[in-house]
Amino acid sequence: MIYFDNAATTLHKPDCVMQAVVQAMTAFGGVGRGVHGASLAAGMAVFEAREALCQLLGAAGPDRVSFTSNVTESLNIALQGLLGPGDHVITTAASHNSVLRPLYLLEQRGVELTIVPVGPNGALDWEAYAQAFRSNTKLVAATHASNLTGDVYDVQRMAALAHEHGALVVVDAAQTAGVVPINMAEQRLDVVCFTGHKALYGPQGTGGLAVVPHVEIPPLKVGGSGTHSFDHEHPCAMPESLEAGTLNGHGISGLGAGVNFILETGVDVIAAHEQRLVEAFEAGVQGIPGVRVLGGGGCGRTGIVALNVGDEDAGRISDALNVEYGICTRAGAHCAPLMHEALGTATQGAVRFSFSYFNTEEEVRQAVQALQDIARCAGAPRPHKRKERT
Repeated sequence: MIYFDNAATTLHKPDCVMQAVVQAMTAFGGVGRGVHGASLAAGMAVFEAREALCQLLGAAGPDRVSFTSNVTESLNIALQGLLGPGDHVITTAASHNSVLRPLYLLEQRGVELTIVPVGPNGALDWEAYAQAFRSNTKLVAATHASNLTGDVYDVQRMAALAHEHGALVVVDAAQTAGVVPINMAEQRLDVVCFTGHKALYGPQGTGGLAVVPHVEIPPLKVGGSGTHSFDHEHPCAMPESLEAGTLNGHGISGLGAGVNFILETGVDVIAAHEQRLVEAFEAGVQGIPGVRVLGGGGCGRTGIVALNVGDEDAGRISDALNVEYGICTRAGAHCAPLMHEALGTATQGAVRFSFSYFNTEEEVRQAVQALQDIARCAGAPRPHKRKERT
């Protein structure tokens, strides 16, 4: 099997991640729920993960990193916590539904929403962005990179203009944390939301958000915290204020190991490897008749390439890649409806190839060959028989 669906979940993890999870499963008690060795071991692992993420993201300190179950929860905490009736929020058509749907919900509650368009190549309309600000603009929900095309957007430039208008910046870093340098202090980002199971190589069910010290977000959920049990209110200080209930110590331990692997390897080294795979893949498919690579209008690209083959339904192409060649991709709408509308692929969908540090150039070569074969037979009925690969 060749796995090119890393933008959804990385399949191949560093060995240290699996080792950390196994050790945690056999040794951890509840995080912050006791003073015995098993509880303290869990608490220490969680603190070390906060420290690693603080270093990776350029956050103000480990106490400004709260853990959640995924980036969707992180974005809901940030957006629902910071926006209220009468506020105006700006986002872009590159946004994932994890940004759009909370904003649509808030719109029903009296929040004003502006969605800045992107062009047919995925480029952000900077003029429309500059003109979108109003006197009541409270926040910009910025997608750092499209999960469909991999186009990276200049969040530092977005933040600079937002701060000129007194607005906060919440960044969806689901596709960039671990593969694109992020420094909250230098880029002036107020909130960075991340997920563990993609380029951070952590287990599913892990994620979080890093918040600058001058921004306080009220909790989306309240309940047990392990401290101040007689208080009627949930603790008001981060990180506990955004972490109601027992944390996923086992998963966070694996996440911390994944982040440390990235820090030791180097974000630049990982990004350079994925870029080589992207360039080799794009060069290989460029001459295939009928193949159209989507996007390319950002200020860079993560390890994602989305394409279509003629007028073929994207699901049909993805299915052929899987059944006949053992190549795993993602087809469809990718929870990015506005991006598909901008690219003109709302009906056809797209086939997304997303690469990881653990993929190889030989796997890319085989994918290019498979697309050549499929494109040659496009439009004809395809037998569902797996092709032998060498």
